[in-house]
Parts: sequence; structure tokens; C-alpha cells
Amino acid sequence: MKMRALSLTVALIVNCSMVWAQEEALVFTPQWTAQAQFAGYYVAEAMGFYRENGVNVRIEHPSATQPAMTRLRKNECQATTLQLCQAMEIVDGGISLVNILQTSMNNAMVIVSARGKDPLTQKGARVGIWSVGFGQLAICMSIQDQLDYEWVRFAQNTNLFVAGALDATLAMSYNEYYQLVQAGIQMTDKNVYRFCDHGYNVQEDGVYMTRDYYEKHKDQAQRFAQASRKGWEWAAEHPEETLEIVMQYVTREHIATNEVMQRLMLQEVLRLQVDRESGEREFRLRPDMVQLASRLMVENQMLGREITYEELSHE
Repeated sequence: MKMRALSLTVALIVNCSMVWAQEEALVFTPQWTAQAQFAGYYVAEAMGFYRENGVNVRIEHPSATQPAMTRLRKNECQATTLQLCQAMEIVDGGISLVNILQTSMNNAMVIVSARGKDPLTQKGARVGIWSVGFGQLAICMSIQDQLDYEWVRFAQNTNLFVAGALDATLAMSYNEYYQLVQAGIQMTDKNVYRFCDHGYNVQEDGVYMTRDYYEKHKDQAQRFAQASRKGWEWAAEHPEETLEIVMQYVTREHIATNEVMQRLMLQEVLRLQVDRESGEREFRLRPDMVQLASRLMVENQMLGREITYEELSHE
């Protein structure tokens, strides 16, 4: 019954969106394909929170030829999700961005080493890294600890590592980590290095717009952020219903996954949204984490200059 009710809700929102077709829409493109990492936005759309807040939102996922940031640059979308380190690199490259909502309060990146070895003892190891980015802190760590990792880029899965072609691989604790578990890789405190526990607890996912668009559409941006936050808060209170909504989006986008994987992802993403110090979902960019990320990336020549909290903040 719950699934049918949710299906009817989604259908109703889709039908209602046709009425909005002539109004200016805000196109939101998450940085990856449909999955529980973006559950709060799916909830906000499916449950009508965007409509209730007076903002016409279309969620359009990226493709291999049209990544999220490419779409943002071409004005094919007005908002996207980025990790903090990614956003700082883009700002350093000359594109001014504004963070309108921060969902991640903790870093999810880990290094998983093969054969039970400690990643910190594997100098010169062949380590998998995402071809689309996300590995800035790992590169900083490798340089600072003089590990001299040989980075081997992969697109979106863990096949190289599972096949034994890599000594270790980067993974997100809500995504590839569970893929490795499902593949039978043993995870222990010895062979899993969690960046958040070693001085690299830098926030990840936030919602960004170009500053130019934000300055011209502040009210719309704020209403979008408010409704998105409501979607995440609802997701935290109703995880099973949220999972049903996620699976509808996954099915619609023809994503090869399963409910078990998406449930684990949702649980971990929601856990990472709780600030370690306050124990609350704060939905804010922390100035101290911006400062830490900027310092690490400048020291390791990944940024040409310091990027400040004030440059990214909408306040």
C-alpha cells in the first residue's frame, strides 16, 4: 500500500509539473546517476515540497558526455551537487560558485587495501582513484606522508581492485565500500583507512550555483534550498518510505543496482549528515573545514591560492 501511495504521489507531481511547464524552471543536476546519495532531493520532488515552496524544480541527471559541471557551465542546469574540494578547485579555476545548502558534515572517503595490508605501509602502491575527481584529499595525504602512490583511474566500479590489478583503491563509505563488501572483500581496521579519522575530515556534498545566477535569483535559490533541506529531514524520519522513492527514480533511470545496496547507501549518507561535534544535522558549510581543505590543497599545490569561506558562502 505504501508503494502504491508513493507511486500515486509521484504520478501526481509529474502531472502537476506539466502545469508549470510555462514557468521558469530550476534544473537541478546531481553529480552522479540516480541513487540514494541524492534521496532528499527525490523526496522533495516526489512529496511536493518544491511545489509547496513555490519553486518549479526539474531533476535531470548527468550523462557520460554531459557531466553535471559541464551542464552548469552551459546553463543547462542551475544547481548541482559538488564535494567541497571540487568546488574549491572550480573557484580557483575562475568560476565563482555559491554554496546554498550543505548536506555532508563528515568525510566519507576511505582507502581499502588488498590482502589485509595497512595502506600507510604500501609506499608506491597502485591505488585506484575516480577518473571524474573526488580524490583531492587522498592525493594530499599521499604527498604529505611520502607514500608516492601510483594513481590508477577508474570510471565507476571496483572491478580492477577485485580482480587483483590494484594494491588498494579509494572508496566512498556509502558506495564502493559496500560494493567491495558484496564482492567478498574483508574489511578490517587494519586494511581500511578512513580519512575522517586522520585529520582529513572535510565536508563533501553541498548544493552549488554560479554566483551570477544566485545573485539574480536569490529568492528562488533560497526556496529551493529550504525545500531540499525539508526533503532530507523527511528522509531521515522516514527511511523505508524514502527507499521506495529512491528505487522509483533508480528504476526510471535504468540504473543497475539493488534495494540492499541503496538501503545501505541511504543509511550511511544520513549518518554522514550528523555533525560529529554537535550531534545534529546542521546543513551548513563549516568555516573551519573550508580553511582546512584550502590549506591542505594549497600546501600540496592543488590550488593556486587560498579559497575562503566568504567566497563560497551565500550569507
